[in-house]
Amino acid sequence: MAVNKEHKEFHTLDLSTGWEVPPGYPPGIQQKILAGALDETGKRGTRSRLLRFAPGVFTTAPFVHDYWEEVYLVAGDLIVGNDAQGNGGTSFPPNTYACRPPGAYHGPFKSVNGCMLFELHYYDPV
Repeated sequence: MAVNKEHKEFHTLDLSTGWEVPPGYPPGIQQKILAGALDETGKRGTRSRLLRFAPGVFTTAPFVHDYWEEVYLVAGDLIVGNDAQGNGGTSFPPNTYACRPPGAYHGPFKSVNGCMLFELHYYDPV
């Protein structure tokens, strides 16, 4: 697997196709990989993706992973830190950003009206 992303010039994204539920996520949360790939076994690579939450969907436990993650909330609402029943947490509006190092626990997450996130995932270069 190549570490670098492919060259892609400006192009219109087809937001009606190419969505999938990421492994370990509940139905209603979907990703669309834009570029690159992440090899979690070999601990290398980089990817950019869109992640969307359907209205009312939430996760029930914090996430942790061994790669860097940068997240930008493009549209909608995102609640961070809800409980396992989807209650509580802190709500964030569009144009908010997070940068998490490997090993940082984050979440759970919920969206009342749905949201779209842009995410970058990558490992430190060796």
